[in-house]
Amino acid sequence: MKGLTIKDLKIGDKDFFQKTITETDVYLYAGITGDLNPAHINEVEAEKGMFKGRIAHGMLTAGLVSTVLGMKLPGPGTIYLGQELKFTAPVKFGDTIKAEAEVIEINEEKNIISLKTTCTNQDGKIVLTGVAKAMPPK
Repeated sequence: MKGLTIKDLKIGDKDFFQKTITETDVYLYAGITGDLNPAHINEVEAEKGMFKGRIAHGMLTAGLVSTVLGMKLPGPGTIYLGQELKFTAPVKFGDTIKAEAEVIEINEEKNIISLKTTCTNQDGKIVLTGVAKAMPPK
């Protein structure tokens, strides 16, 4: 299984991955990373906070972008080099998040692409924006 090479890609190419974020996802992420912030795992404490309930970790949402790059665009064999992120809205348990990537720059000489990354919820609200850099497979 091999993803698209730099010669296969063009500006404007897009793909996405979509997932509904569950309580189990959040607890597994918290356990793997050690991020046990009450905003994510303690409903009583989270209700006192600015979001009035538990929210998913921002980096869990950002991980969905990794799925797009590693499995779809460019796909298997891609090396994820970096990511600029801005979290623009909370992701609540039960939200369905669509992570999208769009090729915005291609550097054939260095085998590096830049992709606009966006995550939106089921209501079309943007919850994450950014730019990723990646090396497609050779």
